[in-house]
Amino acid sequence: MFTSRRFFTAMFAAMVSTVAMGISDPALAQTGNIELELNTANDEGAGCRLTYVATNNTSVALEKSSYEVAVYNTEGIVQRLLVLEFGWLPVGKTRVVQFDLPEQGCAAISRISVNGPVECLSEAGEQDVCRDNQLLSSRVRTIQFN
Repeated sequence: MFTSRRFFTAMFAAMVSTVAMGISDPALAQTGNIELELNTANDEGAGCRLTYVATNNTSVALEKSSYEVAVYNTEGIVQRLLVLEFGWLPVGKTRVVQFDLPEQGCAAISRISVNGPVECLSEAGEQDVCRDNQLLSSRVRTIQFN
């Protein structure tokens, strides 16, 4: 039969071991950020080619990663919702990807905003690092990226 002191001692020990196990689990000990940079925007024919640089500075290796973005025209009206697929993004790895927007010149884009991650998967399953640890920037002065 447990005395209340033994009961609380056992409960405290269980809580401490649960916290210790969580800290050692890489999926739970997330640090760093996912950097998404709009690097270039170049007209290609009647469309715009956007180049993004994605860097995984977290402690979680991603098997699949993608983000939904909204593209605004110069009047601030949303023209498109797109999913940017970055794919495999290991820890410390930088990936460069290009996306074409047919029939929309770069001068017609004023802003691109990230709605959030669509997919953020590691070997351990769905992760929060894509949502909670974003760092967004743009080298394209004519297009705001946020």
